Amino acid sequence: MRKRIELNDNWRFIRANEEQAERELYDDAHWSIVHIPHTWNAIDGANGYEYYQGACWYRKAFDVEPAYQGSKLFIEFNGSNSITDVYVNGQHIGQHKGGYSTFRFDITDAVKYGAKNILAVKVDNTVVDDVYPQKADFTFYGGIYRDVNIIVKNPVHVDLLDYGSSGIYVVQEQVTKEKAQLTVKVKLVNDSSEEKRVRLWADIVNAEQRAVTYAAKEVVLAAGESKTEELPCIIEQPILWNGRKHPYMYSVNVSLTSFNDTIDACSIPFGVRYFHVDAEKGFFLNGEHLPLYGVSRHQDRKDMGWAITEQEQVEDMAAIKEIGATSIRLAHYQHSQFFYDLCDKEGMVVWAEIPFISVMSQHELEGINAKQQMLELIKQNFNHPSIMFWGLQNEIQIGGERPEVRRLVKELNRLTKEEDPTRLTTMANVLFVNEEDEYNRMTDVVGYNKYYGWYHGKTDDFAPWLDKFHHINPDVPLCISEYGAEGIVQYHSTEPKVKDYTEEYHALFHEQVWKIFEQRPFLWATYVWNMFDFGANIRDEGGVQGRNNKGLITYDRKIRKDAFYMYKAHWSQEKFVHITSKRFVDRVEERIQIKVYSNCSSVTLYVNGAEHQTIASDEKIFIFEQVPLSEGINEIRAVANEDQVHYEDMAKFVKVNEPNPSYEAPVEDKGEEVANWFQMPELDGGVMEELHITDDVYSTRCTFKELFANEEAGAVLTKYLGEDFTNRPTYSMTQGFKIDTLAEMAPEHFTEKLLYALNKELIKIKKSI
Repeated sequence: MRKRIELNDNWRFIRANEEQAERELYDDAHWSIVHIPHTWNAIDGANGYEYYQGACWYRKAFDVEPAYQGSKLFIEFNGSNSITDVYVNGQHIGQHKGGYSTFRFDITDAVKYGAKNILAVKVDNTVVDDVYPQKADFTFYGGIYRDVNIIVKNPVHVDLLDYGSSGIYVVQEQVTKEKAQLTVKVKLVNDSSEEKRVRLWADIVNAEQRAVTYAAKEVVLAAGESKTEELPCIIEQPILWNGRKHPYMYSVNVSLTSFNDTIDACSIPFGVRYFHVDAEKGFFLNGEHLPLYGVSRHQDRKDMGWAITEQEQVEDMAAIKEIGATSIRLAHYQHSQFFYDLCDKEGMVVWAEIPFISVMSQHELEGINAKQQMLELIKQNFNHPSIMFWGLQNEIQIGGERPEVRRLVKELNRLTKEEDPTRLTTMANVLFVNEEDEYNRMTDVVGYNKYYGWYHGKTDDFAPWLDKFHHINPDVPLCISEYGAEGIVQYHSTEPKVKDYTEEYHALFHEQVWKIFEQRPFLWATYVWNMFDFGANIRDEGGVQGRNNKGLITYDRKIRKDAFYMYKAHWSQEKFVHITSKRFVDRVEERIQIKVYSNCSSVTLYVNGAEHQTIASDEKIFIFEQVPLSEGINEIRAVANEDQVHYEDMAKFVKVNEPNPSYEAPVEDKGEEVANWFQMPELDGGVMEELHITDDVYSTRCTFKELFANEEAGAVLTKYLGEDFTNRPTYSMTQGFKIDTLAEMAPEHFTEKLLYALNKELIKIKKSI
């Protein structure tokens, strides 16, 4: 039978591309000793713009027992970013491109039995043209950051080389409350030199490990043959996997027997359910409407990068459960099998996606790597009942209007539906995709990443845009796949406004936006960006370098921001009270406003032991005005009593004479929109004459990349947009934009005057033939 041997401890590592490090007899004594999971960007990946990207080497000695001779041996990597070359005893075993999925190689013929073997692994997180992602707003941490194992199997076995999957797929043909019709598909391999006759078993057991049903068949495998066998199974009166309410799991125990010997066996958990999305009424699970209260998650953590353990993943899930979320968008790549297992166990509805994000390759136009990662995602995660949406792309339109991008998105959708017709396809469009664009009909359902109230417009702008989209596309199921604002808990204000980076504006933003969303039942889901702050090396915001601070919880997971409790009040059944702005300790005012988030029906406020006011409301937000402060320390208590249970929170504020300057973010123009891409110049007025733009001259119809490729045209852009334009960290993500496209997205920045000024000079420059 199969055996799994962990190879996680005591690796030799060097942060350099060492020549000849693949050799069996190479001297690595001067290298560091590390343990898997490991990344070489744990610190520099979230400190600013520069972090190490390049090739590094790992080496490890391991033994193979003589008893394993005659078996098949596979090396398994569960996550290594992003191009991995594997050598055993100096022999190149294989290369894997992509940093997020499980991959395996057959090492049977390369190992020495009963002797020491040398495993050498080169990992390179350099961005290359044929591996995704190309560019994105998060750090590409390098390293072997998930477990490594050797798997020993009988030559006749369930296939482990089918895109890193288990080789077993529980297909839910038709599921109702009365019956679950399933087909268990098993891919078998005979790696021996002779024909083998085996019996294939699929025993389905319930959560209590009691037998429910089974199927079996005799299989004949020729020498070297691989084939997929199908075993129909029916569960009568199934207990449905029903989200957080009841995430019930079955298991299918698959085994291969030869006479009296079991030669391979494994157990695959799964759950049975059915679901659909209605363009008017939202998401339905097992025939009942389920609001998808969603958060997005990146997998990194402070000082750890992606090299996290099961403990950190359990902590993340506990926080997501606490807030009351019912759905998670696992962005922007395949996450670990352990976390998908947690989603199954805890009843989370999951959007799983590949890193086809921001920019498509400029040269590899078939999307070979994107399709590979899509197949790996689907095949490796096919049996997770929590996954109901396969995500094909995220903001891929940032790279500019390109017919090959549209073609590839359609091909990814077709591939996904062929591989798994039981789930829905989706994608996250960048905010400037027009409501009438065909992108909105390429997948089963669609999402938009919108940042009204931060990068452009006001929070109130969500309402008219949502209603406009739904009016134009009444049959297109719509969700908001990203929305958010930066919130840094060091900064505070009694008059919060956009771009002040305060915890108060962060909370106010989410209050206002959530009110709009909950009034529109046609939204099939909404996903807060983000559940946790995360590493983004290109960022420098609010005095914090290398991070995206939009999380509801800080990067180190130690502080829940006030907005966390706003959502908890609306989403969770767990009663609580929370006083906001507790970190805004020093106050100059004689009287202040106290805001409380709670899902209790009434809250009483006490000031220095004296009752101030009781407010009864079902709005979840309790605002107490004119709360007096005495000199020195003031103790504020918020109290609720619900169903004979006492709930309380306490805060202390200090009356001071001068404002605390540390509460101010070191940014100018507070109250104005945050520059997501570029700062635009102010232009004088004047008469704008009609301009005639032809295809043989440069204009704002061209991309930034095209314009800067011409010296004269580049000089015009520099004149109006500044000398540092191309040095800004976000410029590399937007080279493929046409200026007119950005103008549609952000007319308040790309004004008619600016477009006129640019075109007036650009049309004088002829394109070279």
